Order: sequence, then C-alpha cells, then structure tokens
Amino acid sequence: MDNLLCISPIDGRYHEKTKELNEYFSEYALIKYRVIVEIKWLIFLSNEKIIKHKLTKKDIDNLNNIISSFNIDEAKKVKTHENITNHDVKAVEYYLQDKLKELDLVKFIPFIHFTLTSEDINNTSYNLMIKDSLDNIYYKNINNLINILDDYSTKYKNIGMLSHTHGQAATPTTVGKEFKVFSYRLKSILEELSNIKLRSKFSGAVGNYNAHIVAIPEVDWINITKKFINSLGLVYNPVTTQIESHDFVCLLLSHIKIINNIIKDLNSDLWLYISRGYFIETMKSGEVGSSVMPHKVNPINQENSMANVEIANSIIDALVNNLSISRMQRDLSDSSKMRNLGVIFSHSIISIKETIKGLNKINVNKELLDEELNNHYEVLSEAIQTVLRNNGYIDAYEKLKELSRGKIINREDMINFIKKLDIDSSDKERLINLTPMTYLGLTEDIINNN
Repeated sequence: MDNLLCISPIDGRYHEKTKELNEYFSEYALIKYRVIVEIKWLIFLSNEKIIKHKLTKKDIDNLNNIISSFNIDEAKKVKTHENITNHDVKAVEYYLQDKLKELDLVKFIPFIHFTLTSEDINNTSYNLMIKDSLDNIYYKNINNLINILDDYSTKYKNIGMLSHTHGQAATPTTVGKEFKVFSYRLKSILEELSNIKLRSKFSGAVGNYNAHIVAIPEVDWINITKKFINSLGLVYNPVTTQIESHDFVCLLLSHIKIINNIIKDLNSDLWLYISRGYFIETMKSGEVGSSVMPHKVNPINQENSMANVEIANSIIDALVNNLSISRMQRDLSDSSKMRNLGVIFSHSIISIKETIKGLNKINVNKELLDEELNNHYEVLSEAIQTVLRNNGYIDAYEKLKELSRGKIINREDMINFIKKLDIDSSDKERLINLTPMTYLGLTEDIINNN
C-alpha cells in the first residue's frame, strides 16, 4: 500500500523510521514467531525422546529451513487457513501439517502443537518478539542517543551556563554536566531494563499439565517445559492459568515508559534552551520554519519526540493497567492489547530518532552564555554565605539575603560587599577572585567519573 494511504503514521509518514520493527511486531512477525515456537517444540520433543518417533538430522534441517525461508508468501498461506478456521494459532498448526506432508514427515503431524494450548504459543512468541526487538533494535537506538549525550557532555564540559531553578537565575552549571545528567539517567534505567527476564508458560489448557500427564505420565513435564523455555532465552513461569500473567511484560513496559519520560524531559529542556538562545539550530537550505514567518527556525524534532513519547506512554498505561487482569482462567482481552506492543515500540523509537536528529542540529551559543553569567553576580551569594558560615557568622544567610534577594548584582557590588567582611584573608581573596564563570563546582569530575 502506498504510504500516503496509510491511516497510521507509523506505517505512513514515519515508515522509514519504524520499518525495522516490521520483523518483530507486524502480523507477519507474529505468525513467523508462532511457526518458530511450534517447530522448535517438535524438535525438542524428538531430541528429548518424549514422542514415539525420532527426527533425523536431515529432518531437523528441513524443519529449520521452514523457519529460515519463511516469508510473506508463506504467511499468506497461514492466513488462508485462518480464513476457514477463524483461529490464528490453529491456522499455524494446519499450515505446518501441510509442510510436514511436503517433507514426507506425516508421522510427526500428531505431535505438532502436542500438549499445548494457543496461549503457550502466543505468550512465548510475544516474549521472543519483545526480546529480539530489544536486542536488535531498541538497545542499539537508545545507546546511540546515550553516546551522543556523552559526547556532548565531554565536548561542552567547560562551558559555563547559568542554571535556572523555578525559572530563576541560580548557581552556575556547565552545558556538559547537564547533558551528563540525561545520559546517566538513561544508562541507569537501561541497566534495570536489561535485567528484566520475561516469563513464559508452556503448561497446557489451564496451566496444570492435565493432558500431558494422561498422555505420557512417566515424563517430568515441569522440568521438561522449563528446559524448553530456558533454551529460548526466556524464564519459565511454573504457576499460571491458561495465560501467562503478563506481570513481567508490564514491568518491562514500565521501564520503557520511564526511559521515554527521561527523553521527554531532555527535549523539554532543549526546547527551553533553544527558546532562550542558549542553543542555535543549524539551518538547512530549502527548509521552511513557517508558512508566513520567513525568519522561523523551529525546534520541531524536540516537539515531535515529546509528542511520540506521550502517545507511546498512553498506550503503555493502558496495557500496564489491564494486561495483568484476566477473568478466571482466561479471557481474550489481552489478545487485542498485546497486538499494540509494536505501536509502543514504534513511537518510542521515533522519539529516540527525533531526539538524535534534534541534537545533531544544535550548536552552543557560548557568547550568550558568558554574557548571561557575567550579568548575574548575585548567584555567588550561595558561595559567600557558605564561606561566612565557615568563618562563624551566625547570620550569614540573612546578610546575603539582604544584599541579593530579588536583585541583579554586578561584580563591583559584590566585591565591595566582600571587602567589608570580617573573614580569613585567604577566604576573602578567593571570593574576590570568584566569578559566575568560574563558580562551577565539581562539574568536570562528575562528567569524567560517570
């Protein structure tokens, strides 16, 4: 379909930014992952000598070839079955029956989907989709953003900037240190995210291995299914209803939401810094900032990123608030919700890419930053009153409050005040030589050590 005809901007306007996720969250991807799980389970049953027949190496190679050669045309064959069955997982089973007939493996047909319920296949497929998308797409993109923030942190570590607490002039910082704040936040939550292990269940109709035990009572089904799930890189959930509870999917999505909010916070600050002239955006020939105001260069990437965070997080909220709730042993409400995982990841990836694009367009306006620092000597009142405290002044804070609160103080005013202080001479000399541009604390150490 032409991108201009797509209803969703993910598949239309933003297709180039999200197409890499098609392999993990499209309808095609879900079908493919179901095929993968079904085939791997059949091979596993044979290798563990649980079923009556033994697959040869050639048979296993042919089965694995079904996975490696799976494409859109094969997925359409599954959909043909689904048009008749009106059941998506059963359609995969029938599709695999056809493939086994082609491979002259008819005697293995009874063991496709053996002992399983649809949700054994579904929850495992979704967890693999999430895991693979994180490993192959998400971590790569978020680490690209972190690397840029770290580069900017180093590049601008010695460029002073007036801080603003409550929107008012405050103790100076550096541009580099403020970038480091966001890279450190992202790294911290990303580490927590990477430690989350998704749980899968593989225990039949209502999670009790009922049919398993009747069919082959001598098998240790709990440990066998645990071994299979672990072989896929997932963690086994031994106590479930028909469905896996989705608790750890919700936990994972909550971490994605936190990362998204950090990105939103970053872009909000960038937007404000651009509006104050601290950062200047690079102009691209041919671009237009306004249909009527020719002078405009707008922070559109920051705004786009924030908008996509809000969409992603709103869907995360909907899933987290509902996925872990299922009436009795099973209802179907989670099915429609889980199909929106790709929407969450797509808007999150768009947000990351828009942030990177925006960061690559900004340059620091050092001249303005220096000028602003030099015009706000009142921000040194924190340092001066702290030195006074160390010299035994009981009313140190009050003296600086009287001098500076609600006022803009210049260098001459501050030096005259310092000269009148009864403090240690070395302290006095240090304060006289102190400027807002040099009052930067341990910002460089914070950057270098984190």
